[in-house]
Amino acid sequence: MLVATVALVLALGVASRVLADRLQIPSVLFLIVAGIAIGPEVLGLVSRETFGGGLSAMVGVSVAIILFEGSYHLRLEKLRESPTALIRLVTVGAAITWLGTAAAVVVFLETSLEVGLLVGALLIATGPTVIGPILQVVTVRDHVAAVLEGEGILNDVTAAILVVVVFEVLIAGNGTPAALVGDFITRLFVGLAVGATIAGLVWLVLDYGGSRPCAAPLHARLIVLAGIVVAYAGAETIASETGIAAAAMAGFVLGNVDLPYHEDVIDFLDDLSVVVLSFVFVALAALIDFADIRALGLAGIAIVIAVTLVLRPAVIYLSTTNERFTRNERLFLSAVGPRGIIPASVATLFAVELQTLGRPQEAQLLAGTVFLIIFATVVLQAGLARQLAHYLNISPMRTILIGGGRVGLSLAERLEQDGENVLLVDHDSTAVKTARKRGLTALEGDGTDASVLETAAADNAKAVIATTPDDDVNLLVCQLAKTTFDVDTVASRVNQPDNVDAFESLGVRAIDLSMATAWSLENVLERPSLSAWMNELGRTGDVQEIEVTATDLVGKTIAELNAEIPDGVIVGLLTHRDGATEVPTGDHELRDGDRVTFLGQTDAVDRASKRFHPHD
Repeated sequence: MLVATVALVLALGVASRVLADRLQIPSVLFLIVAGIAIGPEVLGLVSRETFGGGLSAMVGVSVAIILFEGSYHLRLEKLRESPTALIRLVTVGAAITWLGTAAAVVVFLETSLEVGLLVGALLIATGPTVIGPILQVVTVRDHVAAVLEGEGILNDVTAAILVVVVFEVLIAGNGTPAALVGDFITRLFVGLAVGATIAGLVWLVLDYGGSRPCAAPLHARLIVLAGIVVAYAGAETIASETGIAAAAMAGFVLGNVDLPYHEDVIDFLDDLSVVVLSFVFVALAALIDFADIRALGLAGIAIVIAVTLVLRPAVIYLSTTNERFTRNERLFLSAVGPRGIIPASVATLFAVELQTLGRPQEAQLLAGTVFLIIFATVVLQAGLARQLAHYLNISPMRTILIGGGRVGLSLAERLEQDGENVLLVDHDSTAVKTARKRGLTALEGDGTDASVLETAAADNAKAVIATTPDDDVNLLVCQLAKTTFDVDTVASRVNQPDNVDAFESLGVRAIDLSMATAWSLENVLERPSLSAWMNELGRTGDVQEIEVTATDLVGKTIAELNAEIPDGVIVGLLTHRDGATEVPTGDHELRDGDRVTFLGQTDAVDRASKRFHPHD
């Protein structure tokens, strides 16, 4: 019976993943629905008794694998995207979430402070089990993804250890409140030390074997899998609930060293995590007891509101203050903080522990509150993440700049201010460091190398722009972008005027540096006000050219469209489908496929663009 149940859970999990990929909806939404469907509330095929005492061990190892895989992808370069915001989020932000959630539980459910702190500790975690599926279907700029992924990994570790310490010290009474901090630090150190040690051993084994013909990718996969299990089990043997930290640390270390068979390991971990994620999410969702949730009543809804609409936005806005995040990106981060496996698995464990201590009412409150938050955040936040990202317009395609000199840096900063998703590529490590210090996303590598452009996701780029002082390099970059990656918009700085024809013959938008400089100087002399205003583009003023996709505006004259255009913006140019561009009069009619150039105040231009181009 157990084998059949496990097979059913895995089948539903994999089916949920396939369906999610086709519909472009985070898979966790389908996984939790599938779990509820086979649980006691609907079909009754799975219950707490189905897995016996083995569920805790199975979930523990599964979570370790998922966290290892998430940490393996968490490169140091990614963490450098927004280090200050991430540090705030996993320190001060985690503390605010913990204490704020505890206060809400105590106030609304009229329970003890100890139980409130236990629930608050559980709900610090977001985790890769819920963030990963969201980022698979929602494209955001790298610094936004880095914050979500980093928070998910680090706060999972924090929550897993903190909840054990809170339970043992404050509820079981095995220590004093003063010992809480020391116990937390000790357990964290044990987990990190064990994880780093096992990672070092795995690397040594693979590096030694990697130089020998007998070392096959299969061996690398098995050694890595053994390393995950040994790291988790070894840390758990020393101190309970430290295995999560060990697995996360091992994955992070191995993901940031030159590991033999790196690509094979990534493929293996991706496939393995899909299987264990499907199993553990469906299995735990099947254990949701809606009676516990219904018992919370309106107080439960109040806690959901406090956690999602008060605490989460407050933490995000505090963590991202004076950072590179746009207003809409901060709104998106505020609205996306779903809880996942760690709260679900640990809540189940400690609900049983509370019952053992003779506190069944508090056990019911703990399980009900945690599963309500998980259910509400997964359904609402994960389920609507893609639509929210589209509404907030925070999913721009990537613009890749090759060359991190003065021209490349200046252009990258201006595009970032305009909300573009910019990646700067340069072979010089110093230039890359300089770009990162200025808050830009940068990749060290040779832009004329197809593998580097592939790593930069040039096949899905909005534009590739070559900005180096070497025309030969720029021409090769443009050829690769056009012929190998089929990028629609390719532009280049041209340093020698005689080379312009070579670029234009490829269909590249060539910017003659000498002519551009002459044009700018002419504007300073002949049109000083316009020149000064152009320097403010993206700040107080803006110019945007968009294709008209609002079908209800086609056929109207420019004079009639003035009512549709916000104050502070005008139609500067009208480009027809045949490529002809003119300054429109009031009698000009808008045709299907026309492009309109708006000029005016930044906010007004943005509103006008959205009115005329409401669809992708």
